[in-house]
Amino acid sequence: MRLENILALTHGELINSPFVSEFNHIVFDAKHVKRGDLFIAYDENSIDEAIFNGAYGIIFNKPTQISDTEIAWIKVKDLDESLKRLLRFKLIDKNIIVYESNEIILKLALQVVTETKFLALDGDIKSIFQSLDNIEDGGVVLFCPQITSADIFTKIKPLPTNVVEHINIVEQTLFESSFIYDDIFYERQLISPFFLPYLEQLLHLFKSLKINFRLRKFTPIDHFEAVFTNKNFEIKEFGTSDKVLIFETSESFVKSEIEYLHKQAYWARVLYILPQIKFNTLDEAFRDTYNIVTYKNKNEIRNILKEHSFHFALIIGTDKSILSQPINLSPQTTLFDFA
Repeated sequence: MRLENILALTHGELINSPFVSEFNHIVFDAKHVKRGDLFIAYDENSIDEAIFNGAYGIIFNKPTQISDTEIAWIKVKDLDESLKRLLRFKLIDKNIIVYESNEIILKLALQVVTETKFLALDGDIKSIFQSLDNIEDGGVVLFCPQITSADIFTKIKPLPTNVVEHINIVEQTLFESSFIYDDIFYERQLISPFFLPYLEQLLHLFKSLKINFRLRKFTPIDHFEAVFTNKNFEIKEFGTSDKVLIFETSESFVKSEIEYLHKQAYWARVLYILPQIKFNTLDEAFRDTYNIVTYKNKNEIRNILKEHSFHFALIIGTDKSILSQPINLSPQTTLFDFA
C-alpha cells in the first residue's frame, strides 16, 4: 500500500520526510515484522525491534522519538479508528458477504465448527484485522454491531428469518437440551432451550449458503448463564444444587428471558433482579406482572440475594464475578425455606 494512501485513510500526519513510499504488510507484533512492513505501534516499547527487523514505517499515537529518519513516521489520533479505516479500504477488493446478528447468535457461531470460508468475528480490532485480512475471496462474515463496529463494512445483510427446518426438541430442562436437527441426534447439550430459536437461525444460514458445519459440545456464552450455588452462594457443579443464579450481561434480552422463565419454571419461585434504569424503561403492565427487584449499584445485588427466598434468580447487568465477593448471611437466613 502506498504511503499517500496510508496517510489519507488514517488521517495521519507524516512528521518526517522518508525515503520509502510504499509498504508490503501491516503488522502489530514487532517480532513478526519483515523488511518493507508497516508497524502499528500499540506497544511503543517495541518500535526499536520493529525497525531492526526491517519496518519501513511506524504508525503511532503517543510521544515518540524518531530514531530512523529514512522510514516513515505517521502520527494518528487513535490507533483503533485508523485501523478500522485501513481495514474498510482493504475489504473493498474482497468479494465477501457480511451478515449482522445479535450477540447470542454470534457467540453460538463461535462454538460451531465450520469450513474456513465462514468467519464469526470476535475480539479486538487487531485480531479482527488479521482475520479479515486473511479471509478468502467469496467468504461469509458474521458480526454483531455491539461487539464489532459496523463502520468496517460497506454492505451488510440481515440474517434470513424464514427458517424452514426446525430443531426438534426430544428432552429438555431449563438449561439443557437433547434435540434432533437434520436427522442428527444431539444428546444432553449444555444449551438452554431458550437459545434454540437463535441456533435455528444460525443453522439455517449455514444451510442456505451451503456452508458445512459440525456442532460440538456447547459451553456457557455469557448470556443466560446458569450458576448453581449453595446457601452461602458458593459455586457448585452444574446440576448439583437447587439454587440457581442466572446471569445476563446484556439488557437486550430482559423481556424474553423473564417470559421464558415465567413459562418454563411456573412451579418455582423466581426472582428477577434488574438495574433501576432498565426497569424504568419497561412498560407498566410488564413490571407489575413479575417479581422484579431493582438495584442502582451492583454491590446491592448481594443484599438482595440475601434478603429474598427463591429457586432461580435472573440477574441482569452483571456476570458471575460478583460471587467472588463474600455474601454475609445471618444465622437466621433460610433461603431454602420455600413454604
